[in-house]
Amino acid sequence: MHQGHRERMRKKFLLNGFDNFEDHEILEFILFYAIPRKDTNEIAHLLIEKFGSLDAILDAPINLLKEVNGIGESAAIFIKMISSLARTYVERKNSTINNYKGESDLNQKIALKFIGRTEETVAVILLDAKGKIIYEGIITKGSVNAVNIYLRKIIELITLYNASSILIAHNHPSGIAVPSQEDIETTAKLSNIFQSMNINFLDHIIVADHDFVSLKECSII
Repeated sequence: MHQGHRERMRKKFLLNGFDNFEDHEILEFILFYAIPRKDTNEIAHLLIEKFGSLDAILDAPINLLKEVNGIGESAAIFIKMISSLARTYVERKNSTINNYKGESDLNQKIALKFIGRTEETVAVILLDAKGKIIYEGIITKGSVNAVNIYLRKIIELITLYNASSILIAHNHPSGIAVPSQEDIETTAKLSNIFQSMNINFLDHIIVADHDFVSLKECSII
C-alpha cells in the first residue's frame, strides 16, 4: 500500500506537476526523495503544523526543520535546497536583461535575488556608460545599515568594472518593506559618496516578501 501510494503520487505529478497538489502533498512528494523509507505524509503534516505554510517551511532555518520528528540533517538540507534552487532558476531565466528599458526592469531583476532569503542581504547591480549590466551579485549578509562594512566592497567593484551607474537593494526579512530611519540615513550617506565619485545612483530598493519599495520614488535619493 505504501509503495502503491507513492506511485499514485508520482503519476499525479507527471500529469500536471504540482497544479492539483495541496501544500502537504507537495511536501510529502518531495520528501520521497530525501526520506525513501518512511511515511512522509505524517512528516509533511508535522511540518505544516509547526510552520503553517509551504513557503514558511522552505524558508525555515535548518536547525528548526530538524526539530520536526522525522527530519534529519539530510532532509533539512534537501528542503533548504529547494528555495535556493528556485531563486537560481528564476534569476537564470531572467539573465537576458542586459540593456534595461527602464528602472522598473532593474528593480524587478534585483528583487529576484532575495527569493527565499531569511537574513538581511545587500545586492548590487552595476552598469556601464551605455546602460549595460556589467556586474550583479550579493555583496554582504548581516547588518545592512553598517555602511562602512560594505561600502568598501562597492567602491572596489565600481573601480574594477569602471561602472557608471549603481543600483543597490536589501531585504527586510520581517516582511515589511517600509524604509526605516536607518535605511534613510544610509541611503543619504551613499548618495553623497556616489555623487562625489560621479556615479549615477539609480535607486536603493527595499525588498520584503513579494513587495519592494523604491527609495528614489520616496524622494530620498
